[in-house]
Amino acid sequence: MIGFGAAPETTNCSRAGCRELASWRLDWRNPRIHAEDRVKTWLACDEHVDFLRDFLSTRDFPLRVSPLEATERTGTERTGTGLTGTELT
Repeated sequence: MIGFGAAPETTNCSRAGCRELASWRLDWRNPRIHAEDRVKTWLACDEHVDFLRDFLSTRDFPLRVSPLEATERTGTERTGTGLTGTELT
């Protein structure tokens, strides 16, 4: 998990036991315990993006899913947030 707009320390999928490289970013928060400005980030490979999205959605957590940009995967300098998906609701 990464947070607060930081570049990922690792680009492996966040699904337990998965070591595949991530290609998706899931930004979410638990509204019962997190203020609107506190967003957590999970990374997902193609195989697990739907599983992680469903896990968070069934809990009614605000969620944004977007492709993980190449600069985030390689750890090179970033010029933007890297978020191109639907805004958190």
